[in-house]
Amino acid sequence: MENLSKIFILSFFSISFMEDCIPAVEVELWGECYNIKTTIKLNLSGSGLTGEIPSRLGDLTNLYSIDLSNNRLSGEIPSELGNLINLDFLYLQDNRLSGEIPSSIGNLAGLNRLFLSSNRLSGKIPSSIEKLKKLEYLYLFKNNLSGEIPISIGTLLNLFKLDLSSNQLSGAIPSSIGNLTNLNSLRLFNNHFSGQIPISIGNLIKLEFLFLQNNLLEGEIPIELNKLKNLKDMRFDNNQFKNKISK
Repeated sequence: MENLSKIFILSFFSISFMEDCIPAVEVELWGECYNIKTTIKLNLSGSGLTGEIPSRLGDLTNLYSIDLSNNRLSGEIPSELGNLINLDFLYLQDNRLSGEIPSSIGNLAGLNRLFLSSNRLSGKIPSSIEKLKKLEYLYLFKNNLSGEIPISIGTLLNLFKLDLSSNQLSGAIPSSIGNLTNLNSLRLFNNHFSGQIPISIGNLIKLEFLFLQNNLLEGEIPIELNKLKNLKDMRFDNNQFKNKISK
């Protein structure tokens, strides 16, 4: 009888621990229940997460910060993340995510930081990114992104750091980048950019770091870059320029 009691107690606690999340109140993510109303921050960086990002993450509509970086997540970024219109910070870097960046990312109008670097993302940078008017940090480096930089990137006037390096991006560097007068760092190296450096880059008077090496850029390095008095470091090597800039 005593053994039967012990079995009953163990069974009771096992059922309690395995109880499902409360429908319409909680969302189950990676074996944990998260309250839809009260969960405002999700930090699972370096937690050993595997598999795909659950689409139900998009139900936690009060989230302002997501950090799933430094895991082994794979598959595509779910379009449902576009439901998280209160999001300020989205950190998905250093995973194994693949596929295209969903166009629904443009719904996150309040986003300040978007870190998707060091994944296996492919396809073009979505034009919907122009809607992220509050964006200050855009890190897409070390992926397999292709195509041209959208001209509309020049409307992101609050950008402070822009890093698109180590992808397969091509075409000309859009002159609209010269509109980003708050830029501190512009890193476009290790791509397939061609054509000339737009003279509009000379408008980026706050720029401290300019890295354009290892591309297919040609022609003259514009003398307008001499206006960039705050530059601390710049690199243009492994291109096809006819001249060098004195700095």
